[in-house]
Amino acid sequence: MTILIRGGTIVTAEHSFRADVLCAGGTIAAIGPDLAAPHGTTIVDAGEALVIPGGIDPHTHMELPFMGTVASEDFYTGTAAGLAGGTTTIIDFVIPGPTESPLAAYHIWRARAEKAAADYSFHVAITSWSDQVHTEMGILARDHGVNSFKHFMAYKNAIMVDDGILLNSFARALELGAIPTVHAENGEAVFHLQRRLLAQGITGPEGHALSRPPAVEAEAATRAIAMAGVIGAPLYIVHVSTEGATSAIARARASGQRVFGEVLAQHLVIDESVYRNPDFGFAAAHVMSPPFRAKHHQDALWSGLASGQLQTTATDHCCFCAPQKAAGADDFTLIPNGTGGIEDRMSILWHHGVAQGRLTPQEFVQITSTNAAKIFNLHPRKGAIAPGADADLVVWDPAARRRISARTHHQNVDFNVFEGMEVQGVARHTIASGHLVFTEGDLRARRGAGRYIDRPCFAPLMQTIATRNALTQPAATPRHPPA
Repeated sequence: MTILIRGGTIVTAEHSFRADVLCAGGTIAAIGPDLAAPHGTTIVDAGEALVIPGGIDPHTHMELPFMGTVASEDFYTGTAAGLAGGTTTIIDFVIPGPTESPLAAYHIWRARAEKAAADYSFHVAITSWSDQVHTEMGILARDHGVNSFKHFMAYKNAIMVDDGILLNSFARALELGAIPTVHAENGEAVFHLQRRLLAQGITGPEGHALSRPPAVEAEAATRAIAMAGVIGAPLYIVHVSTEGATSAIARARASGQRVFGEVLAQHLVIDESVYRNPDFGFAAAHVMSPPFRAKHHQDALWSGLASGQLQTTATDHCCFCAPQKAAGADDFTLIPNGTGGIEDRMSILWHHGVAQGRLTPQEFVQITSTNAAKIFNLHPRKGAIAPGADADLVVWDPAARRRISARTHHQNVDFNVFEGMEVQGVARHTIASGHLVFTEGDLRARRGAGRYIDRPCFAPLMQTIATRNALTQPAATPRHPPA
């Protein structure tokens, strides 16, 4: 399929300019003024709209088995909803149980994802440590294009890892040229507070937020950063939700550590008052980890994005319907954790970011696409508008408005945490892998059209340092490793 995006203003992470974009064979073939349209070309009129790189959501959980149930959104419905909102690539998570093989789990998730309508990749969680895990991390990196490994510092008695596992896995990731990522909450503290709150008779959704105060996130983020610093490894912290964790990341970056922070669209605009709603269904629908916070934390997150101390935005898209959430009607610890957002992330970021003067259009592109592409080694294939890049593009109408509602969204969930919010900034057309998959409200997603995207590891950091030293210092006498 050949598509010519006629007119419009191209906005990238670096600059903006008016030009046409010709897409052919799934990639961008040419960029320039008044491009000729080959015979049979589909013309997309951008008019006064913007042309931006397709969004990358680096944190989703499609059809995740979790807390005794399975997320309602599968890889087809979830990626299709993403296309409707301008997201053309996701990075989901392979999460083996503590006794499961990471490599075997990876193959299970690959099979699940074959139905995806948009391109996808995977982080792989490390939930235990052994010689087998060490070996399989290497196989995943070398043979399957996995360059990021996830670690849960929360969910005691399930998938939580201790400091020993963190250190071993961080060191192995560094050796491979991969990046460790962490869910930063002190799981021991959360477990302790959960037990105490239940003993006090606090069983409703409000207990979820009370059991996960901001301090447990700040402590875990600070500890993970310290351990990464000891090893010399880079670190990516998912769903940063507090002022304390944001400050910890800023301090580490100021000292020269390679630490990156991710923010969820939900945490930028929703506050903890939702858990005090007397309607259990409403409050439970907002149960996610980390929970929603007091409003002043939102200011810190926006400041972090604007200053570059936080680099990416995501959704942690993990949907559970009302009957699933009802499992915790008498015990908040049994409410499946997760909310949706993949369809609305881009509009939320434009409306509350660019339209409110918090972000520039270039910064919007950075935090919704390009930064994730660079951090996870997808760039310049993804997150860029340049000849040879994948034809993942969005014609973005910065003035159009829409009202968000579960009645009209494409997500496979019966609730929308942004319900009733009117947003300015809408995807008018979405092009994925050179196909027009969403146009003027018409979703044309194709089951199975998504491709698995390899993300090669970077050159191992210690090897890079050794090479640099060899070029600047006299040769040393070779030393053999200890027997």
